[in-house]
Amino acid sequence: MSNYGDSLAMPVDSSKPDLGSLRIHDGQRAKSGMGKRVVYASIPVLIFGAIVATAFALRSQKPVVEVAMAAKPDSEGPQTALNASGYVTPRRRATIAAKITGRVTGVYFDEGTRVKQGQLLATLDDSDYKRALDSAKADRDASQASIADFQVQLRNAEIQLKRAQELRDSGIQTQEALDNARTAADSLRAKIALTKEQVAAAQSRIAVAQQSVDNCVIRAPFPGIVVSKDAQVGEMVSPISAGGGFTRTGIATIVDMKSNEIEVDVNESYIARVKEGQLVKATLDAFPNDPYDAKVRTVIPTADRQKATVKVRISFLKLDDKILPDMGVKVAFLEEEKPVAKGKQKGPEAVAFIPKSAVRSDSSASFVYLLHDGKVERRAVSLGTDRGTEVAVLAGVTPGDSVVVKGPESLHDGDKVEIRQ
Repeated sequence: MSNYGDSLAMPVDSSKPDLGSLRIHDGQRAKSGMGKRVVYASIPVLIFGAIVATAFALRSQKPVVEVAMAAKPDSEGPQTALNASGYVTPRRRATIAAKITGRVTGVYFDEGTRVKQGQLLATLDDSDYKRALDSAKADRDASQASIADFQVQLRNAEIQLKRAQELRDSGIQTQEALDNARTAADSLRAKIALTKEQVAAAQSRIAVAQQSVDNCVIRAPFPGIVVSKDAQVGEMVSPISAGGGFTRTGIATIVDMKSNEIEVDVNESYIARVKEGQLVKATLDAFPNDPYDAKVRTVIPTADRQKATVKVRISFLKLDDKILPDMGVKVAFLEEEKPVAKGKQKGPEAVAFIPKSAVRSDSSASFVYLLHDGKVERRAVSLGTDRGTEVAVLAGVTPGDSVVVKGPESLHDGDKVEIRQ
């Protein structure tokens, strides 16, 4: 029986998958659900931690500010009515060019060379113009030689005319012979006059050819300093742009250093404070400790609508070698001292001047942030009149204090800050 039972048992195919192995037991299902709940519960904690870390990082980051130093007011002399900045510009500045097109054969200067009026700067190839000059001179000489020949013939014709006149008076020669002799003499006189005109025309052509030769020599039109060398030997130069960019239009740029002046743009809102002849203190950016005395030469009677400014030109009262074209310069327009009316007390004087951008205000008063040991200190200020980009401080700030001119609006008293370099 046992053998029969064994023979009825079905064989098991090991190649088919066992589906029972995929069954999830109750213990495993409980463990998996618990893991998901832990993950879901930790997400808010992680988000909160990231927010706290970000806030801590932002809190620990120092605000970046820009500072400026409070300036000392003018203690003596006239007070400053307005500040502005501009550049040194020469009134006489010229790019020297040739009057004709030609090839450069010589350059006799370099950058920085001081030149006198009429000094030789460069030469051009004048071989063609010299040949034209020689041709014009040859025509003149030929015409003058013709005049000499005609004059010899005229003397002979006058002798024959005199003889014909005597023979005609004696009745030996006819009137026709006399007329022919007179015509020959008159013809020679006309030829001489024509040839003299031809000599004059040749002389004019000589002058034109000579001018062309002279145009090959370029000289300085006024004394100054060469600030730019624009051509070299072998290059083509022309008074007009030609040759597709291969032809130079200039040879040198000369500046008359004695004509240096200051050009500034003044905001049209403050142009009423500027007048011709007004005294000015000018300070070059390159030499901040050596101010120059100057005065307003002219106020250009037009405004720039895009920049809302008016151009003002200022002349130095005394020039020196330190003043160079295109240097940056700061100017202070000085106001005239007005006598105080009798019985009227003089108002409070400014103790310092600070940029307008340093002043902040709230509902109570105006204030600034002073910088001390890497921290800002809020300080209430009393303000006076403004002069352009600066405003007078009557109280609250002393000259030399560092004030914050640019920084975040969220700045508070006692905050540590970082100065922008």
